[in-house]
Amino acid sequence: MSPEPTPTPSTTDADWWRDAVFYQIYIRSFADGNGDGVGDLAGIRSRLPYLADLGVDALWITPFYPSPMADHGYDVADPRDVEPVFGDLAEFDALLAEAHALGIRVTVDLVPNHSSHDHEWFQAALAAAPGSRERARYHFVDGRGADGSRPPNNWPSVFGGPAWTRLPDGQWYLHLFAPEQPDLNFANPEVVADLEETMRFWLDRGVDGFRIDVAHGMAKPDGLPDMVPLDDTGLLADHAPGDERFDSEGVHELHRRIRTVIDEYPGRMAVGEVWLRDDQRLARYLRADELQLAFNFKLVTAGWTAKEIRTAVEDSLATVAGSPAPACWVLSNHDVPRHVTRYGGGELGIRRARAAALLQLALPGAVYLYNGDELGMPDVDLPDEALQDPIWERSGRTERGRDACRTPMPWSGAEPSYGFSSGAETWLPMPSGWGSLTAEAQRVDAYSMQSLYRTAIALRSSSPAFAGEEVHWLQAPDGCVAFRRPGGLVCLLNLSGEPVPLPDGQVLLSSVPVDRGTLPDDAAVWLQA
Repeated sequence: MSPEPTPTPSTTDADWWRDAVFYQIYIRSFADGNGDGVGDLAGIRSRLPYLADLGVDALWITPFYPSPMADHGYDVADPRDVEPVFGDLAEFDALLAEAHALGIRVTVDLVPNHSSHDHEWFQAALAAAPGSRERARYHFVDGRGADGSRPPNNWPSVFGGPAWTRLPDGQWYLHLFAPEQPDLNFANPEVVADLEETMRFWLDRGVDGFRIDVAHGMAKPDGLPDMVPLDDTGLLADHAPGDERFDSEGVHELHRRIRTVIDEYPGRMAVGEVWLRDDQRLARYLRADELQLAFNFKLVTAGWTAKEIRTAVEDSLATVAGSPAPACWVLSNHDVPRHVTRYGGGELGIRRARAAALLQLALPGAVYLYNGDELGMPDVDLPDEALQDPIWERSGRTERGRDACRTPMPWSGAEPSYGFSSGAETWLPMPSGWGSLTAEAQRVDAYSMQSLYRTAIALRSSSPAFAGEEVHWLQAPDGCVAFRRPGGLVCLLNLSGEPVPLPDGQVLLSSVPVDRGTLPDDAAVWLQA
């Protein structure tokens, strides 16, 4: 029997997500509640007051399901339970109830594209014969060549190496990611029904929505054709999500099935991880009967220039202009370098990150923060022996993977583990010299990154200047970006290399001190027009 759902905050506000500030928690790295060096549900519970004080509206918690951790939880062995490393269902229910009591919604990761190789279905498939019902839940295919010894097609794995692994009986199975993550076959009604059962399991417990992993990848092109080579060198068109193996037409029928389930639970939502270069194709995921939100990664890939940033914003707004969805703004997450590092690192990266925070939070739509954004966390240069991302080994140790942006959060104190854990060892090592970066140190510093975020989020939720979902571009000095919201908010971002005059209006907040009517370089300001 499913538990009684915990009441969600303001459940009468069905569209709460349209302008919400979401906070992504990479569970292994947020807070450790039991001293084993790995973040967990108890750790999140202990930090809920911090998140309420920060002012976020909702959480996105990365996978905490039973898993052998080949990809740190994105290889799911059972999507309807909790990995003991992270706690249990009772701990999750308590977290959900306490978050809701504080007015914070909770969304969780849905990982439909693949399962773990430890999933009972895949283990049954390995034990079954070719052509069996068990194998039909995945993509088991005969190889090419007279003896079937060549892979069924030329697809590479996103994590490096081929996307196919051969079994002793001669068949091959598909894994767009690691071999421990076999792709499920969504042409099989049994697979679709199981996904719907998983969704209802968590919705019945009271979760407020889902982040859908690889939302563009569940359906595969008919016949699993070869990828088109880029040129006569034989290089493939693309080695990352966004290539022709993704975004097959059938994926939209799957999202309509997902939306049908979500609509049975008023006030719930789903956001898709959709890595596509074509904005028109991205917009198709935001039709009225598909996703409520889709991450737009334009700001993640934009360089620190006025032209690139304005183009990123314009393209993102144009993508949603013909849809019922708002824009969805991202600067960092657990898969990409943190923006402090992308923007130059050190003091320069911090200065630019402060300005970028005001830009992100000034834009209309939903905002996703990554845990540590509010502390100005950079990537960490980890030693080779500490690396755990499967990309490191799968690439032949030529690509270092994503561990650098996943270092545990520093909470307090002057030495590792900075209050993250009561144990001496953390799952990824934490550097020395982070005492001033901790949440505790920044809480009492009026000029800290955390204080900037807290003030910006509070203004965003309370000031009438943020009313309206349109952006009106303003004339600005060369190398600057300036826009106005209908409620009167003016945001000016200076990337010109020189101080520029401030527009008319009352200063609400600035990323650096402003005086004598000018805004310094690599800075942003909010004004009430």
